[in-house]
Amino acid sequence: MPPSPGRLFARVTALPAIALGAWLLVAFPLLLLGLFTPLAGALAGIPAVAAAVVLLPRLLPDLPEEDVPWWPLAATALITLAFAAVQVAYHAEALVIRRDPSSYAQFTAWIAQNGSLPIPQQRDLIAGDDPALIYGSLAFYQVGDVVWPQFLAGAPLVLSIGYWIGGLTGMVVVPPLLGALGVLTFAGLAARLIGARWAPLAALLLAVCLPEQWVSRSTYSEPLAQVLLLGALVLAYDALSTRTDLRGRWGAPHALSAAAGLVFGLGLVVRIDAIRDLLPVVAFIGLLLLARRGQAVPLLAGLAVGLGYGFTAGFGLSAPYLDYLSASLDPLLLLSAGVVVLTAVLTAVLWRRGVPRTDRPGWLPTAAALLSIAVVAALAARPLVYVARGHGDDATGVFVGQVQQAEGLPVDPDRTYDEMSLYWVGWYLGLGTVLFATLGVALVVRRILQRRDPQWVLPAMVFIWTVATTLARPAITPDHPWAARRLVVLVLPAFVLFAVWFAAWLIRRLREIRPAPGPWAAAGAAAFCSAVLLAPTAITAAGVMTYRSDVGSIRGAEALCREIPDDASVVIVDGLYYAYMPLIRGVCGVPTAAVSGTDTVADVQRVVGEIEERGRTPVLAASEPDAIFAAEPSVKAVSHPFDVQSDQDMSTLMEPPAGSWPFTGDVWIAVLS
Repeated sequence: MPPSPGRLFARVTALPAIALGAWLLVAFPLLLLGLFTPLAGALAGIPAVAAAVVLLPRLLPDLPEEDVPWWPLAATALITLAFAAVQVAYHAEALVIRRDPSSYAQFTAWIAQNGSLPIPQQRDLIAGDDPALIYGSLAFYQVGDVVWPQFLAGAPLVLSIGYWIGGLTGMVVVPPLLGALGVLTFAGLAARLIGARWAPLAALLLAVCLPEQWVSRSTYSEPLAQVLLLGALVLAYDALSTRTDLRGRWGAPHALSAAAGLVFGLGLVVRIDAIRDLLPVVAFIGLLLLARRGQAVPLLAGLAVGLGYGFTAGFGLSAPYLDYLSASLDPLLLLSAGVVVLTAVLTAVLWRRGVPRTDRPGWLPTAAALLSIAVVAALAARPLVYVARGHGDDATGVFVGQVQQAEGLPVDPDRTYDEMSLYWVGWYLGLGTVLFATLGVALVVRRILQRRDPQWVLPAMVFIWTVATTLARPAITPDHPWAARRLVVLVLPAFVLFAVWFAAWLIRRLREIRPAPGPWAAAGAAAFCSAVLLAPTAITAAGVMTYRSDVGSIRGAEALCREIPDDASVVIVDGLYYAYMPLIRGVCGVPTAAVSGTDTVADVQRVVGEIEERGRTPVLAASEPDAIFAAEPSVKAVSHPFDVQSDQDMSTLMEPPAGSWPFTGDVWIAVLS
């Protein structure tokens, strides 16, 4: 007997988080042990993922809605496939390090080919400890005699699968697929919390949104983080759909709770700011314990294991990056410790008394709902009374000033534009969605405090906390579409979810009117609400549909690697090393360093001689031929293998992006044989 639409919808939308969580569970230890190779990945990863996707979905309950038709599942599948196809067609090829996607790409290229961290400097193959040479660059930290990549390993561990299958081309098509899985997972959460018939609208609204499209066209970490955190909410919903006693026998709800906690925690392997997003989960576990729910312990155990992976990834493989973030990370760690201690203390204090009733006094739920509206109103009014300043980074200020000049704005380099964060959401989702979401969250909060919708407690805690903290302080370089990254993982899904929930609530109330309006009235109202939500989103999204970023970079990288001999040691003689050293070292697989001394000619000649003494072929590289001729006057000929003329993302500060800027990439080399 074939599965019902409700059962199939529930299982399909949980699979992405289950599969990716299982892969990270086995892949990260392989990297930690220096054994992250295609063979080891296949031997450990395929059985782990296969077991997870076969066993766990069988434990999932059907969607809570009765009589689910086939069309919501079919529509969701069509939206997911269309999103994947469009994103693959417009995928970027960001390999030259300017911002995060190329950093993740080079991180991936290294571990996919070498299977371990840190990256050796290979000084013995260049010029030993020559003081004129440096080995670090943008997003790659020189520490002692090794190099550590920036960011955490989660996204590169997944992107490596594409690299193993299809090289650089295979790697850059993985993010569009992850983005599509994020849309599918979000549809599953919407189907559980709103209803299967509304899930396609929620999925379509998120899929059309500009940041969701933009971020999944390049090698960012947000698509993977989105799948994991939304998928963990899906698994937690299913785990909590059955009432279990704290001392009861373990079964499917406990297994699903452990899986949900693990997937939540593994989000920290992908992004360090997941620490903040997971604080409500800690508080919720305290509520589960007070409610004597059996799911509390396995949820806590799974979360602890996942966080163990995450902290190991951060402090074990990305310590220089976390040191760089210490000014913001240390207070977050203190806050997290405080939340854990406070949750433990309150749980102990309230163990006998239980959770205080939130529906008494009767005015409390309504007051909380009005407070949520007031917070959104305050965020909307912020730009009228406040201008946020203080990047804490001089380079960011210089860049912001340049963008302000290009956009014709008053030059104020220290401005962070944090006060504009709610307007960013309005740019990308439209005023109608922001308004619907505001009313939706107010009603959901009221219903939760009235003890009417317990299934919303965890999602509401996670979404409301993350939206409030992110919009209060986005903490990101404020040009767009770059700054939109902060909204992708949970903020935009939260607005979409609450907005669609409110639209569904309106339609239900319309049907309850007596005498009841005809079926066409409800259908017309649903169509009107859908148009209000979708139209502004689609109009803004048109700005990213006209170009592909960094096209030609893969071809250029392959040409560059072909022209560098296998026994080469590469010396970069100008500022090219900032953006290109990881590409030459990681993709081409040759020892690479840059000259940083004051006497470039003498330094280069000395280093070239030391390379030749080691029986290797010296190769000089620069961003222009004159730099090579100036550094080594004996050079007779140079070649230009990396020659890319393409588009890149534009930068805007006071309006959504609507086009692209030109990108020029040049690497000139001279092979000294």
